Amino acid sequence: MIVDDNDTMRIGMAESLRRDGYQVFEFACGPDALNHLNENSAELLITDLKMEPMDGIQLLEKGKAAHPEMEALLVSAYGSVQDAVKAMQLGASDFLTKPFSPDELRVRVRKIFQKIENDRLINHLRDQNLYLEQEVSGQYENIIGNTPEMKTIFNLIDRVAGEDSSVLIEGESGTGKELVARAIHKKSNRSGQPFIRVNCGALNDNLLESELFGHEKGAFTGAIRQKKGRFELADKGTLFLDEIGDISATMQVKLLRALQEKEFERVGGEKTLKVDVRIITATNQSLKELIRKGSFREDLFYRLSVIPIRLPALRERKDDIPKLIEYFINKLNQQKQQIKSVSSEAVELLKDYPWPGNIRELENLIERLHIICPENSIPGSLAAQFLGKSDLMQNNHDHLPLEDALYHFEKQMIIQAMEKANGIKNQAAKLLGIGTSSLYYKLEKFGLLK
Repeated sequence: MIVDDNDTMRIGMAESLRRDGYQVFEFACGPDALNHLNENSAELLITDLKMEPMDGIQLLEKGKAAHPEMEALLVSAYGSVQDAVKAMQLGASDFLTKPFSPDELRVRVRKIFQKIENDRLINHLRDQNLYLEQEVSGQYENIIGNTPEMKTIFNLIDRVAGEDSSVLIEGESGTGKELVARAIHKKSNRSGQPFIRVNCGALNDNLLESELFGHEKGAFTGAIRQKKGRFELADKGTLFLDEIGDISATMQVKLLRALQEKEFERVGGEKTLKVDVRIITATNQSLKELIRKGSFREDLFYRLSVIPIRLPALRERKDDIPKLIEYFINKLNQQKQQIKSVSSEAVELLKDYPWPGNIRELENLIERLHIICPENSIPGSLAAQFLGKSDLMQNNHDHLPLEDALYHFEKQMIIQAMEKANGIKNQAAKLLGIGTSSLYYKLEKFGLLK
């Protein structure tokens, strides 16, 4: 909207901007412009400062009152610092002093419309993020899903959160076992107390015992001071023991005693310590199968699995995949300010993939596609390449960048080794000829580790 009582100036500005593709409305006085704004809106108001019977400042003030989102550019042959300051205080985007060239006007208007687009984008992302936070993160710690399988999980979380019984969460790597544990803690009466996590599979016996129960100064070489264990740190709160199926027979005995008696001693110590801790454990293995093989204590199993929860694999709830994709895309857009989406063709391909690494693998792939894709919408062809579904991937690896070809080859080797080893990481590492710590790194790298 252009408002100027100088016909030549007004018509010149209008024609200049129309040539750039803008829709322009012209008015010779403020009251006529306000009448138009009573029934219509405008993205940008360009108004002369000195006019009768209503000057540009008055028009700006009344116009912004009716349309707060409207931007404004004030122009005047009598420009002064005071006028500019007052205009900016009332919400003007810019102040232009006559005379000015058509090119200068175009540049100023273009900058204002860029600001309008940026503001729209920011508001859009804010609304999306608010929606996602309200829908998925409030009560269930970013556990996303609307399928019957996930509704069952949400119901279980609600039912067990108020109890102090031990919970055993079973599910494949990458299904979100830690998220479920955190959701149970958050909804419990212990929510104001610590949630402490221990990855049992990543530590040998000596380190695990020290992590769980702590140690006294001088208990072993390198123990230069007393250290509190995770049981102590989790007092009155929740202790989450991940990869519980990987602990040794010796540690199983020590853990069973701590759970039964609710007491323990630090390594190298004689004082018995008592704690009030809720135990939640998780495993990607079948503990009943480990019991059958003689590698897991049956009495410990029953102590841990008072309340069992089994998480479905992603391939068992494929209808949640589009919702997960949307969540990960919005999360990446917020972090990297790259506004992208996933094409419907790509979504269908992602739904058909078996996802051996489950949600972690999906998140890893979405991030990779988000970074590599040069377009705003991730196409199905690119998704197919990274899923190994295209002829290019299967039969013509020389068309791929070396880094991508090696990435997919290494990932498939690790998946096959884990399948042959039935998910037992130290056996899979031996099959691959690498150390267990290296395998953990690679599993996390490829989105195959929970």
